[in-house]
Amino acid sequence: MITAGITGGIGSGKSVVSQLFRLQGVPVFDADKEAKQLNDTSPLIRRELTALFGKELYAGGKLNRPLLASLIFGNRKKVAAVNAIVHPVLARSFLEWRSRHPDRPLVMIEAALLFEAGFVQYLDRVITVYAPESIRLARVTERDHTTEEAVRERMKHQMPEEEKMKLSDYVIYNNGEESLIRQSTTIFDDLMRLAAQ
Repeated sequence: MITAGITGGIGSGKSVVSQLFRLQGVPVFDADKEAKQLNDTSPLIRRELTALFGKELYAGGKLNRPLLASLIFGNRKKVAAVNAIVHPVLARSFLEWRSRHPDRPLVMIEAALLFEAGFVQYLDRVITVYAPESIRLARVTERDHTTEEAVRERMKHQMPEEEKMKLSDYVIYNNGEESLIRQSTTIFDDLMRLAAQ
């Protein structure tokens, strides 16, 4: 079994690329979606976040995401503290999910913080989806109905795109000039050849 990761900065098009692989029959673990669910359901995460930020964080029974965002906005130490709580639980969830697909030649994980969270230790190959910052800003401000300033703040907590690209085995260019389908199909074929060895 080959395990590959899909990453890229906010608004790069990771989810679109993940969907293209799903259409090829590849199981894809959505780390960001799973993290949101775990933030609501994991007793360990709830206990640790409550200890850091107070009971009001879960006053409605689920994590109050806007409150957490306001408490950690612009504070790298607090962001790192939250990640140190969530990422190990998320890693265990991913490994458990992967173990449920033993007969698949290829499985994938999509994660914005693939490198930052240390997920690369579980991977055979890494794909970075790249889009220019101007395109990413436009996509995210429209998608999330937010300001450019808020998006730039979120970008600060991610590894620079150029660094991700250097550390990756493949780069998919999502700049409107290259075909995402062609690029992802080429990578899929390569990964399937690798899995067959």
